Amino acid sequence: MTRIADRTSWLMLILLGSCAAGLAAELRVGTCQFPVSADVVANGQWIRRQMTEAQAAGAEIVHFPEAALCGYAGVDVKSLDGFPWAQQRAELEQVRALARELRVWVVLGAAHRLSGEHKPHNSLYVIDASGAVVDRYDKRFCTTGDLRHYTPGDHFVTFEVKGVRCGLLICYDIRFPELYREYGRLGVKVMFHSFYNARQKEGSIHPKIMPPTAQARAADHAMFISINNSSASRSWESRFITPDGLIAGALKLDEPGVMVNTVDTAKKYYDAGGTFRASAWDGKLNSGDLVTDPKSTERKRY
Repeated sequence: MTRIADRTSWLMLILLGSCAAGLAAELRVGTCQFPVSADVVANGQWIRRQMTEAQAAGAEIVHFPEAALCGYAGVDVKSLDGFPWAQQRAELEQVRALARELRVWVVLGAAHRLSGEHKPHNSLYVIDASGAVVDRYDKRFCTTGDLRHYTPGDHFVTFEVKGVRCGLLICYDIRFPELYREYGRLGVKVMFHSFYNARQKEGSIHPKIMPPTAQARAADHAMFISINNSSASRSWESRFITPDGLIAGALKLDEPGVMVNTVDTAKKYYDAGGTFRASAWDGKLNSGDLVTDPKSTERKRY
């Protein structure tokens, strides 16, 4: 992705996104969670079962957690050495075939193999309603633990479903609002943010801080966000967040589940920062007009 440095260019993207919102574009999003494990075949069975359930409930795109197909290296599996790549490919082919049969899009967490001794990417595959893999997002910010197993990515991914521009992020990426800001500049209206925050140590802070952080990202960038997680023990429940930062839906803690929510780009949501967001992104970190006044610049007198 070429960085958009010119203000006019990215303002046009925001305006185009606003125009699209006026067209009342709607997208039905299926957010899924299941107990991701080291068993690639079992993971594949869960994925296809929940694809079918989501499509029956009206979903047009079905979203799965980080490492949903492969299991999470360092937790579900000690490492990806000896990983059954052929097995993952076979399961992925079945997911593609089912997407084609059901006519749904899929956002699927999996490992992506690289050449030679290079560690794989921690990825999200975008599968369209014809069953084609149309793009792939690679987790950009890997934790120090991740870096023992994965190679970080270097690009943003946007795609459109029914006129709604979508973006992708994975887990630890949430700590870097710069990623959300760039997606905002690219006109993204719904973010699919996949997590693996399960099988944690007792007392982990993640269940307390991750969902509220996502709510802040949604409100700061006026985006819908689907966040999901493995439902293995000591996790936090998947949520669907509206552009005002409110939780529109949530699944049950530590239980498999599917929920379907509607993205409606024409619906008006409370947006406290909307008036000044574009100028703030351009570096103007105040509202209104500044004045030249010695009583303003002298800050040690009252």
